Amino acid sequence: MGLTSGSTGRRAMDGDGVLKRETGERVVALAGNPNVGKSTLFNELTGMNQHTGNWPGKTVSSAQGTYEYRGERYRVIDLPGTYSLFAHSAEEEVARDFLSFGGADVAVVVCDATCLERNLNLVLQTLEITDRVVVCLNLMDEAEKKKIQIDQAALAAELSVPVIGCSARSRKGIERVQRSVREICESRVRKPPLRVQYDPRIERALSEIEQVLPEREGGAPSSRFFALKLLEGELSELPGQENGSAVGRAVQTARETLREEGLSEEATHDEIVRGIVREAERIGARTVQFDRENYCRRDRQIDRILTSRITGIPLMLLLLALVFYLTIWGANAPSALLSELFGALEEPLLSLCEWMRMPQFLTELLVLGIYRVLTSVVAVMLPPMAIFFPLFTLLEDVGYLPRVAFNLDRYFKKCNACGKQALTTCMGFGCNAAGIVGCRIIDSPRERLIAMITNSFVPCNGRFPRPHKWQL
Repeated sequence: MGLTSGSTGRRAMDGDGVLKRETGERVVALAGNPNVGKSTLFNELTGMNQHTGNWPGKTVSSAQGTYEYRGERYRVIDLPGTYSLFAHSAEEEVARDFLSFGGADVAVVVCDATCLERNLNLVLQTLEITDRVVVCLNLMDEAEKKKIQIDQAALAAELSVPVIGCSARSRKGIERVQRSVREICESRVRKPPLRVQYDPRIERALSEIEQVLPEREGGAPSSRFFALKLLEGELSELPGQENGSAVGRAVQTARETLREEGLSEEATHDEIVRGIVREAERIGARTVQFDRENYCRRDRQIDRILTSRITGIPLMLLLLALVFYLTIWGANAPSALLSELFGALEEPLLSLCEWMRMPQFLTELLVLGIYRVLTSVVAVMLPPMAIFFPLFTLLEDVGYLPRVAFNLDRYFKKCNACGKQALTTCMGFGCNAAGIVGCRIIDSPRERLIAMITNSFVPCNGRFPRPHKWQL
């Protein structure tokens, strides 16, 4: 999966309508892990000045909006939630490419203050691309409830970028975020941000590649970022550079040297990931304090029960059976009520057609055909979907669905599939279309295709056999 070149990336986004930038506007890229309150911050910043669409060539939704601050107009691009910028999925690819070549003046990385260490992985990867970064610590109110203290000044000193604590739901800290964004946009001289120090062998390889890279232009990604992506193979060449062959030779030499030192391409990638994780752990240990060391004890106890090899699968089957039972049992009365309602309206519609002297074939087509089929589908499918998907969403909100994927991952792996497919399969019982759309959460294109094909065999609620009083 290759990176888009700078000029090509900008033209694609401007021409296809993803980035609609007016003259004088400053562009703010909003990045962050899923479920950290990024969309809440986006809504608070932009209010009703929003519109949505898809990225060119991607089935990944984008949202952008505008706001004004001290006479300046800012356009906020809400990037898809992602845990990293290693492009294993369409969401990660979109986020990485926009941060690299989208022309953003500032990148605001939203972090969950209750689990900062995990969120720092994305922050550190973003700092490899650009030094125009503002770190927004959201959910500070939740962190206070859990007795988690974050030394924001120490964190800012470690990262060498502004760190703002806020609670987007209550609009606390929103103005400070806007002020920091403005200061970054107007500041031309910035202190170099923190760079992750990798294995010495990888650092030597990066240094060799950086020496032959051209000077970066204003707003372009750092040469270190290009060196990393060239070394990992995500970028095969620098488009439009006359000295591309020299770069290619340097990359090939660096890879051969690493192989001689015992680092294959896969091992090199693993070492880069370990370097980021180690740095996040180091920063987290220095800046985060827990007044209650056992603040997550209850969550760990729940994990031990829900993910145990002994109790995990039986509890999962029991809970899913309960969801199916509630869906089927709860949908009986609404389905019968809708059927009676639509059936009662059929006779008046036939009388109306007769009063209008409508031809018999047209009457039968409209009432006995289109109306009867449409209303029977609504009566059969709407009540179960209205029950099943809210229950499924509730399981996701309480954090149970990732545990289901974890429990079943080793079994799906035996079929060369992914544990996340368990979730899309369950969604298929509610609606196959929703199950197939949900396959986007699977990183591997091959595993995603397997999930989409096999989801068609799941009997959704529209295909459950049900007795019906209407006879065509």
